[in-house]
Amino acid sequence: MLDSTRHTRRTRRAVAATAGIATLALALTACGGSDDGGDDNASGDEKITLTVATFNQFGYTDELLAAYTEEHPNVTVKQVVAPTSEEARNNLTTKLAAGGAGLADIEAIEVDWLPELMTYPDLFEDLTDPELDGRWVDWKVQQATTPDGKLIGYGTDIGPEAICYRADLFEKAGLPTDREEVAELLGGEDATWDDYFEAGKQFVAKSDSAWFDGALPTYQGMVNQLDGAYEDPETGEPKDLASNTEVKDLYDQVLAASVGDELSAGLEQWSPDWDAGFQNDAWATMLCPPWMTASIEERAGGVDGWDVADVFPGGGGNWGGAFLSVPASGPNAEAAKELAAWLTDPEQQTTAYENANTFPSQVDAQASDAVQSSTNPFFNDAPVGPIFSARAQAIESAPFKGENYFSIHQSVQNALNRVDLNGEDPEKSWQGALDEYASLGL
Repeated sequence: MLDSTRHTRRTRRAVAATAGIATLALALTACGGSDDGGDDNASGDEKITLTVATFNQFGYTDELLAAYTEEHPNVTVKQVVAPTSEEARNNLTTKLAAGGAGLADIEAIEVDWLPELMTYPDLFEDLTDPELDGRWVDWKVQQATTPDGKLIGYGTDIGPEAICYRADLFEKAGLPTDREEVAELLGGEDATWDDYFEAGKQFVAKSDSAWFDGALPTYQGMVNQLDGAYEDPETGEPKDLASNTEVKDLYDQVLAASVGDELSAGLEQWSPDWDAGFQNDAWATMLCPPWMTASIEERAGGVDGWDVADVFPGGGGNWGGAFLSVPASGPNAEAAKELAAWLTDPEQQTTAYENANTFPSQVDAQASDAVQSSTNPFFNDAPVGPIFSARAQAIESAPFKGENYFSIHQSVQNALNRVDLNGEDPEKSWQGALDEYASLGL
């Protein structure tokens, strides 16, 4: 569910992105997790309330949470929803730094800011449970497992990426509209980013619309295909951004397409102008994990023509996804662990998918009839279940993201936005990224 991240990515100053980390690092040196779950009464008769802190849409409806109370009459479940991944992260890190007071019994964590929290595993309950082995795709479990084998999060959704497109705008530009033909237009099984950008040049030559919404989300799909974009997977040490040719090459490639070839609509995701762009035919394609389909439908209501193609440049790609953690400071940790396990059970994750298009990370949920038979009427009845299942199978592993990923990534994101949104010179903006990186003191 990024964001993001989970699924929300707003421009943030690098100092804001790193302030929470610095505060956390300073405060947590004196903090530790509790040795037990406090006055826990998971299986007893005493009435307890468990809070679940999420962000955006996890698919946890009141009806779903009430089903848990039916099975556990002494437990009432209350959900607290932050409007963005960023706000959820700031709340979590601030309260962890203050000793954990005020945290929910279960805290959702977005994949891009999980690594910084994994450096303080004692602040979270170990969720390792042999009975749950095999529930999730392997790489999802690995993302939340510390080097010494502690599991600090149960996986919720993942974000296997496809391409969402406007078939009506394709038709006006003389391009194929059938989703299988569109997949071939973009390169088919061997699709590359060059293929995707080349198709975009064909489109914009015959259309008044842009090819994609913005440089930043396009870069996000590209950088997620690098293993260890900003840090060495072997040592975890940050790579010097000034000599990081892999990242600079992607930066140059996406801006050459965005600005040089004028393929970008130059819009920031989640901004009012981006919202309006769905109604104004501002662009024709966008990178599309399952959770994005709900965001598109919400903003593009009344607009016909959206569809989904089973293809993604560069092979498989994952954007977003989250985990449920249990802070060790909570008074009902054992009961919270039981609830977290229930919420990430294949049955509940299948229901969450039906509620909010959050594609499950659980193997059995992915194979369920509900997922495999699912279609999306707004996207021309596209068989989204099979499409995103195929895209999930194309993901071979999760890229390495260490504790400094979030802050380094932010410096590059800021640079991309300065060019794409504000027209700054790409090299001048890259120097700004290098300056922001240097200020991190890594």
